[in-house]
Amino acid sequence: MKKLVLAAALSASASTAFAGNMAEPVMEPPVIVEETAASSSSAGLIVPLILLALVVAVASD
Repeated sequence: MKKLVLAAALSASASTAFAGNMAEPVMEPPVIVEETAASSSSAGLIVPLILLALVVAVASD
C-alpha cells in the first residue's frame, strides 16, 4: 500500500513538473492600421466629381 501511494505521489509530481517549458513566450507585434489618402472620405467625393466633369465636357462638344 505504501508503494502504491508513493508511486501515485511521484507520478503526480512528475506530471506537473513538465507541464510547461522554459522557453520565452513568443509575442506577436501589434497590428497598426494607418489611414491613407486613398481611403479618406474626400477621395470618395473626388472620383465621381471628375467623372461628372468628363461627362459634361463630352456632352458639351
